[in-house]
This record gives sequence, C-alpha cells and structure tokens, in this order.
Amino acid sequence: MATPLERWVDKIAKITKPDKIYWCDGSEEEARRLVEIGIKEEKIVGTPIFRELNQKTFPNSYYHRSHPTDVARTEHLTFVCHPDKETAGANNNWMDPKEAKEKMTKLSDGCMRGRTMYVLPYMMGHPQSPYAKACIQLTDVSYVAVSMRIMTRMSRYSIAKIGDSENFVKGIHSVGDFDPEKRFVMHFPDEQLVWSIGSGYGGNALLGKKCFSLRIASWLGKQEGWIAEHMVIMGIQDPSGKTTYITAALPSACGKTNLAMLESALPGYKIWTLGDDIAWLNVGSDGRLWAINPETGFFGVAPGTSMKTNPNMMRTLLKGTFFPTLFTNTALNADTNEPWWEGIDGECPANLIDWLGNKYDPASGKKAAHPNSRFTVSVSQCPNLSKEFDNPRGVPISAILFGGRRAHVVPLVTESKSWQQGVLLGALMGSETTAAASHKEGVLRRDPMAMLPFCGYNMGDYFSHWLDIGRKMTRPPKIFSINWFRTDDQGKFIWPGFGDNIRVFKWIIDRVNKNVDARNTPIGYLPNISDLDLKGLSMSKENIERLFIVKSDEWLKEAEAAEVFFGKFGSRIPKALTEELRSLKAKLQGC
Repeated sequence: MATPLERWVDKIAKITKPDKIYWCDGSEEEARRLVEIGIKEEKIVGTPIFRELNQKTFPNSYYHRSHPTDVARTEHLTFVCHPDKETAGANNNWMDPKEAKEKMTKLSDGCMRGRTMYVLPYMMGHPQSPYAKACIQLTDVSYVAVSMRIMTRMSRYSIAKIGDSENFVKGIHSVGDFDPEKRFVMHFPDEQLVWSIGSGYGGNALLGKKCFSLRIASWLGKQEGWIAEHMVIMGIQDPSGKTTYITAALPSACGKTNLAMLESALPGYKIWTLGDDIAWLNVGSDGRLWAINPETGFFGVAPGTSMKTNPNMMRTLLKGTFFPTLFTNTALNADTNEPWWEGIDGECPANLIDWLGNKYDPASGKKAAHPNSRFTVSVSQCPNLSKEFDNPRGVPISAILFGGRRAHVVPLVTESKSWQQGVLLGALMGSETTAAASHKEGVLRRDPMAMLPFCGYNMGDYFSHWLDIGRKMTRPPKIFSINWFRTDDQGKFIWPGFGDNIRVFKWIIDRVNKNVDARNTPIGYLPNISDLDLKGLSMSKENIERLFIVKSDEWLKEAEAAEVFFGKFGSRIPKALTEELRSLKAKLQGC
C-alpha cells in the first residue's frame, strides 16, 4: 500500500506530467551522475546545465549559467498564503490559499513534460537533532538536485523518518518555461508547503533555503515555541581556549559571510564557523538559547570575495571534496577555464567571457560577472568549521548581534539593558542605500532583525514572539547592536572592519563575562574606550570617539521613524515594544 509521501508524489506527477520520476538517495555516486546529466543531457536556452571547470585549480567544480531573466529572488512575486491577509501582515505579499493553489495548478499543468522529476529527500538540521525537520522537494532540473545535496543533508533517511506520516515539509519546483510573467513562489505555512515555478535561481528554487528555513520555519517556530532567524552562527575562541558562541543578524551587503568566516587580527583569538545565513534557536532545558544551522553549505555572493576580504571562503572554494562546488553567473577566464568575478585577487584576465556568454569588453562599463553571481559549496570544505557543527543539540548562545549599514547615528557597538530593549534595537534595524545601488544615497531601508523579506507571518506578531522567547529563558543571551559602517566628514569608513572586528567581539565577550564596566546612555551601554583592545590600529583619538557619539536629536528622529514603521502593523505591535520606544524617547528628551 502506498505511503502518504508516495501518494503525494504521484498526485503532483499527474499535474506536472514528467517523462520519468527519479528518487534521489544523496550518494556521492549519484551526485557525479547528476552532474554528468547536467553536462551532457539537460540544457537551459541551449546551454548545458553544467560545464566542468579547471579541475587542477578548482577541483570538483562546475559552472552554471542561468536564464538571463532569472538571476535573483523575485520578492514581488513571492507570496505567503495564510487563510487571512492580516496574519500575513504588511511585510508580505498575500494571496488567498485557494486562489493561489488554483493559479499554481494551472501554471504547473504539464510543466515537467519531457523532463525528469527528481524527488529530493532531505533533512534540515542534523538527523539526530530534536530540532531537525524531514523534507521532500520535487524538481525538474539537475542544478537544483545537485545544489540541494550540497546545501542539505540529502539521503533516504528522510523517507524513513517520514514513514507513514502525512506531516512533512513539501516543496514543488519547476523551471517551467522561465517566463517572468509566470514566475511565482507561493508559501502555504499551515500546510508546510512551498510551490515555485518559472525560476531556477537559488532563493526561488532551493526550497529548503529561505523558503522553508525562514518563511515556513518562522511560522512553525511561532507555533512550537522557537525562532528561525536570518543569522550567522559563530564561535569565538579566546587565548585561554574558551569558546563563546554568538549569532548575528545583518541585512544584505553588510558582510554576513565575511563575518562568519572572519580571520582574527588579534593574536590568540580564533573564529569557528557554524553558519553564515540561517539559525534555528530553541530554549534549552538549562534556560539558555541554543542554535543549530539547518543547512550544510554556503550559497554566497561571489563579487567582492577575495583573499583580502574573506580568505577562509577562498580556501573553502579551492579545497575540493566529494561534494561538487558550483559557480553560477560568474565570468569565465577563457584561457584557464576558471571562474572570475569583480573583486577577486589578481588582474582582470585579457580573455574573459562574461556571465551572458559573450566576450567581455572592459570599455563597456558593464560587469563581467553578474553582481549577484553565486557559489554553492559544502561547509565540509571550510578550514575553520567548528567541531560543534554536527552537535545535534547545537551550541549555547551568549550574545545576539543586530547590525546594519549606517553612516551616522548608530555607534560601533551598543549593549541593550534588557531583552525587551534588545528586541527594540533589532526592530529598529536598517541599512542606508548607496548611490551605486539605488542612484539615491542615504535612503534608510528598515529591515528588522534582517527578516523583513523572510518572516512568514505578520511582523507585529513576530516581535511579540521574540518577547515571549525572552520570558521563557532564565539565562538569556545579551543583545548588542553593531555598525561597522560609520563614516567621517569625507564619507570614508572610520572602522577598518574585516579581521579587526574581533576587537569588538572581545569587548562583547568581556561584557558577557562581566569583566569590564560600560557607559550608561539612553540607547544602551557603550564601551569605555580604555576597555577596547585597539593596539596596532592607526586611528586618531577623535575618530575613535566619533564611533561612539550618541546625538539625542538624531535618535529622536530614529524613534519617530520607528513609530511610523510600527504603524504599518497596527494593533499587532506588542504594547511592551511601544512602551519601550516611549521610554527611549523620554530618556532622549531628558538629555
């Protein structure tokens, strides 16, 4: 007798009509076969799915060029389909679930005809972890199948774990005909279902990633008493050998992956990487917050990655193991058959093929690699991977960091005075646009907890859930705000960043361990300059002090802007948060 899983696969196959169905087992042999199929059989707009790269310099690495219209997440075509619009909130596009199902069923009718349906059984989280989730994704392209093997724990164990249960995470994906007008990503949180069509790009097609691990998982976490977050997880080992674990939420273009794999500028300190993108956080029986990374790979932006900015990532990309490494929409050095992107070490090659497959002309003023070109690589290749990565319980978190890109206003580091104030700091998060990004400089885009595009329900309820989590803990982590991007009068960054960020982490750890005092301000605790390890930095006293200036008038404007932002969520904003904001305004007005 067929299991609920088998019946579901058969049901979707009747809609999508693939030529054949292949159940993946996640083995190394299978991965090689899927890559071979992508080289010899499957194509996108006449181009093979995979191209083998120089195996001497980039072992077990392959190149993928996506459809020209399919290079990023399609947020305007991404919907969260709760039964009512209010539950989805102003932070999400909403469609009635019945209407969304009818639309996707119609668009998916025969969409896999002439192709193979790959059934991908995978776990998000270590199989033995009490926090792990068993999932199934259906797809019709080998690129997604190979990518999901890198990014998740793909094996038949998931099928065994699901057994006769109907309660498992479901994902339906097809590239369709790549028509942007027929490109949708629909989330059905109550059914733990994601349905995507028309795109092969990672964020739209690797459904275990942002779609499930954040949008669906954030809703699951609200029901089950945990939180799914867009966060780095890292361990900081001090000279005594003690490791302190932290998480950090930063919006895009704020150096999240660089932070996760930081190479310390202070002797005796070492960073251990556990994840660069997603954290699932649970309250343990000991009253502390514990974190797992549900993923097993990095899906990172290539441009800007180099031995200077992120040496550990470059070593990861060049290592080569039984997991393939994929490069998507980078340029290609035609002479060496190696991937290339803006910001990588060395000069621009003379004979370069751009991401569209054309000979590159530097005089064109265009980028050779797409600005959102990516690499997909296994964490197993990371040279500073934490030995706790596979710990089913996860790691205990001592500090949570919220950061954005702010030229002024926000100090280098601030410690919240309470969990409630920390949630407010996270809710106030945002980044200022750059001229290159928007043709208008300094426009502030709010992105609370770096979750605005990924929270699978009303953000007002999300803030309430954060406050509830705080009440459950007897030993909560401290919450800090960070800002690496403060500028001087000439618009130059004051703080050197990169490996020198360890100096800020050292102070954070000292505060966690109650080794140093701090300065009390209306927005939180700031460091005494004498407690920061600044040895070896050539910074003027004036610039150091500038990093910690708190101006009441600027912060009052922040508070007023936050009130406007909170207004989008109406009565769903928790009273405790509005009271915290009122208290902040009163303190600032009293300065």
